Amino acid sequence: MLERLRKSLEMAPVVKFGDYDYFIHPVTDGIPSMDPVVLQEVLDNICIYCDFDCDMIVGAEAMAIPLMVPLSLMTGVPYNIIRKRRYGLPEEVSVRQTTGYSSKDLYINGISRGERVVLVDDVVSTGGTLISLVRALRSIGAEIVDIVVVVDKTTSIQDLESKLEMGIKTLVRVEVRDGKVVVLN
Repeated sequence: MLERLRKSLEMAPVVKFGDYDYFIHPVTDGIPSMDPVVLQEVLDNICIYCDFDCDMIVGAEAMAIPLMVPLSLMTGVPYNIIRKRRYGLPEEVSVRQTTGYSSKDLYINGISRGERVVLVDDVVSTGGTLISLVRALRSIGAEIVDIVVVVDKTTSIQDLESKLEMGIKTLVRVEVRDGKVVVLN
């Protein structure tokens, strides 16, 4: 399963952002171009593993978008983009996103108390984005039904799950060794 995704990850180039090893892949960066067969494989597997008995699919701009749009079409569940731009709407919630290589504000609009959401992300490395988003969604009063991430690059997904007090469904686990992406599962 996920053979095409695995092979494409193993071929992904790795660049350095300071001391941070960053791999470049169509699912996580939109470059190089996305093979629709790989995307379909990813989407089909997300639908197998994830509970879409929810009110909304949510994810952060930008790389969750190419996952959320087709998932919305496949499941009939609306999607909501957590944006990098402030709109100033009355119910807007600001959340600080901190990753392994940057920090910025994200803005949540259009999610209300009691709504059941599935959180989708392309890759988890430090867990900073997921921790911030889960805390913000819970502060709004949204119920997080499921979290699904395509690529797990953490040192311990169990530690992150413990911090979030919920499970995270991931499709593949990778690490970068000697400038190469190694798929671990």
